[in-house]
Amino acid sequence: MTPTRRRCLRRIGGGSALLVGGAGCLGRGSSGGDAGGTRPSGTGGPGVTVVSVDGTDDLPVVPSVEVVREAATEESPPRLRTVLENTGDERVTVGEGRAVHLEYVSDGSDALVFLPSDGEYPAEPGCWRLTDGVAVTAEYRTFEIDAGASSGRSVDLYATPGEDACLPVGEYRFETPVSIGGPDSEGGPSGQWGLTLLLE
Repeated sequence: MTPTRRRCLRRIGGGSALLVGGAGCLGRGSSGGDAGGTRPSGTGGPGVTVVSVDGTDDLPVVPSVEVVREAATEESPPRLRTVLENTGDERVTVGEGRAVHLEYVSDGSDALVFLPSDGEYPAEPGCWRLTDGVAVTAEYRTFEIDAGASSGRSVDLYATPGEDACLPVGEYRFETPVSIGGPDSEGGPSGQWGLTLLLE
């Protein structure tokens, strides 16, 4: 059973976000990207390159990102794997458990969104633009990472509804909060980490 602390509700794509509750809910990025450009002709679409990964300097968890599937195929969108490593000497509790792995996190311009790779979403096959918004359950999740261990998850990249391009080329910035402590630890350390991607 997953612990919960705050309540938040958000709908990805198709308009503005509704947030209920305090800080730590699933926030969107604060820096925009160039949403211009269109999917190149042929299969595969634009290739994904990780430009930078930063943040959490004062926290015991360090993020990293690996490109698993560089470009879209007719069967699957681009895929990344996010990893949080506990560099401290004690077990830590990390939240919000989805957002820290970029699940349901949009870039600052709301052109792109990461979704868990094990889900099914309303998207145009081969294009990977969502045809409808994706609702996020209203709960605050946490998980634990042992000292010296890590937590990893795969996320797929989609364009949001209303975009003219399938996966629009350009540089995009994603930022997400990370908090250390259990569901009742309101005063635990917190920060954010960020990812800059290039689609070309």
